[in-house]
Amino acid sequence: MRVVALSDGTVPQDLHSLLKGVSPAEIDTILHRAFMANPVEASINAYLIEGAGRVALVDTGAGAFFGPGAGGKLLASLRSAGYGPEHITDVLLTHIHTDHSGGLVDVQGRMVFPNANIHVGQRDVDFFLAAANQTGVNGYDKAYFEQATKSMQPYVKAGKVKGFLSATEIMPGVKAVPTPGHTPGHAFFVLSSKGQSLEFIGDVLHVQSVQMARPEITIVYDVEQPAARSQRETQFARLAQDRHMIAGAHLPFPGIGHIRKESTGFTYVPTDYRNRAVSN
Repeated sequence: MRVVALSDGTVPQDLHSLLKGVSPAEIDTILHRAFMANPVEASINAYLIEGAGRVALVDTGAGAFFGPGAGGKLLASLRSAGYGPEHITDVLLTHIHTDHSGGLVDVQGRMVFPNANIHVGQRDVDFFLAAANQTGVNGYDKAYFEQATKSMQPYVKAGKVKGFLSATEIMPGVKAVPTPGHTPGHAFFVLSSKGQSLEFIGDVLHVQSVQMARPEITIVYDVEQPAARSQRETQFARLAQDRHMIAGAHLPFPGIGHIRKESTGFTYVPTDYRNRAVSN
């Protein structure tokens, strides 16, 4: 299996208005310790997996939905890695939020990956694409639903959306594992090869400098705040204990490393960079 990290760019985020369960002063203290200040630049990462005759993308970035200069760089990253959109056989969406599914379509709403099947948690499909939810649900803004429908509908009409409800093998060596909370159908994708595992963790984490130290802190994008917090705390503890490598959509690019348990909270440890030929 080959894995390539792809950057869709970065977007600014005002953590004072986005994070919940923490005061602005506490946020500033945590950020200061991490040599950062509010607002922060948030990475939007995607990943390519090649193996078993398949070329899969894990998430697609924001496409044109966030406007010029904010995301939308996935295709350039893909081409720099030697691939075009026509090579993609599968897209694995950790969930249907715009910064993960927006790259599915171009500015005219046409499919960017016409040869790909889209694999995503069925509960996200049911939640974001439901006609009754297009004006918003319980204060969750209608934009989430309108944008999800715009990015997903061409693939739905073409019969290319493959929903799953439980742990499912998507392709040889890659399994989808539901991790609901951030969204109803949020999922990890677990790549297993040669006795090692790499877990694509989607949005169980948004702000590494804050939520690693304080995993109980949630963000306004979480559909179910208590479930998102519980999921993060559970997954962080498991990943730290199992020493599995992770790939995070919003970790600083390339977003691949490990989680280490500390006396309080956790720490993200980026993987070592290696620039040399390695035999298979």
